[in-house]
Amino acid sequence: MGPLSGVKVVELAGIGPAPFACMMLAELGAEVLRIDRPGGGLAFGPPELDLVNRGRRSVALDLKNPAAVDAVLQLVAEADVLVEGFRPGVAERLGLGPEQCHAVNPKLVYGRMTGWGQDGPLAQTAGHDIDYLALSGALHLIGRAGGPPQVPANLLGDFAGGSLYLVVGVLAAVVEARGSGRGQVVDAAIVDGAAHLTTMLLGALAGGSWKQERGTNLLDTGAPFYDVYETSDGEFMAVGALEPQFYDELIRLLRINPPDRYDVASWPELQKVLAETFALKTQAEWTEVFDGSDACVSPVLPLAGDHPHLVARGIFIEKDGVRQAAPAPRFSRTASELTQPPARPGEHTRDALTDWGVTGVEELLASGAAVQA
Repeated sequence: MGPLSGVKVVELAGIGPAPFACMMLAELGAEVLRIDRPGGGLAFGPPELDLVNRGRRSVALDLKNPAAVDAVLQLVAEADVLVEGFRPGVAERLGLGPEQCHAVNPKLVYGRMTGWGQDGPLAQTAGHDIDYLALSGALHLIGRAGGPPQVPANLLGDFAGGSLYLVVGVLAAVVEARGSGRGQVVDAAIVDGAAHLTTMLLGALAGGSWKQERGTNLLDTGAPFYDVYETSDGEFMAVGALEPQFYDELIRLLRINPPDRYDVASWPELQKVLAETFALKTQAEWTEVFDGSDACVSPVLPLAGDHPHLVARGIFIEKDGVRQAAPAPRFSRTASELTQPPARPGEHTRDALTDWGVTGVEELLASGAAVQA
């Protein structure tokens, strides 16, 4: 199933954006084999709840052992893609860098996921999502007027600027390799992707319709009709009534007579009116008022909410006793699906290595180069 059916991917286990990218590749139909260290690495909770590891089998190999490295190269020889998320140079020191891998498979697409990229002054320094957003300018954008930048969890950097760019790069390189017969390296850096995501706003900044000051622009809570408002029960409603016709519907359903929205000087007063109005009802009451309208008003729901639209589309599903997001995007003919739950590190070592044609599997297990959980 899935549009990537037949594509084989070797994943050198890491944390954050690289595993999420491999999760997506697996959900798109690729056969992804995750290479874990014996005992596993950093995890957020028990392995069965580390959902970014869902959809693929796990092999535990001690990559400090030359026999284990040779086993990975045997896997690489059969693969279309390898994905790694180490600091620059680590894969080379393990004997699994692009040069070593292309020596056994010239058509291999070698996907590299880092925060700072493979080169540049910061390439060898540590960092996390918040650091990459900070330097890219993306973090500076987020926040209210007069306040500090606000942190969008690790969604904007790790997964939007990182994982999704890695997936796009890998898919593009796979298509190219099928025509050229040659693989290549995909250098996906979170700082690159986060900066690229700001493209529209960079144009607006150059044109004078966006200002560097937070909370003073159309889309950063500077405009009262693009903001969140607290309800009487302490919940929130999100308002995105940008276009005049949507704004008119907002005002009609709120039953208010507000100041002129086109007079920027009146925006503080307009925000006050909207805040006072939304505070009169509960979130559920406002949700009912705006249900089915074009006012662009929605309730701010917690993670894994159960709004009727989410339920109708099956956006969140129960799988293996865990509520989780369904695969996205959707395909009309080659549907994506969730296959297996997150694996324990090394859960499939013997069977997966055998299935991929690795030689001497029992010897690897006996020597400790490979571990069956």
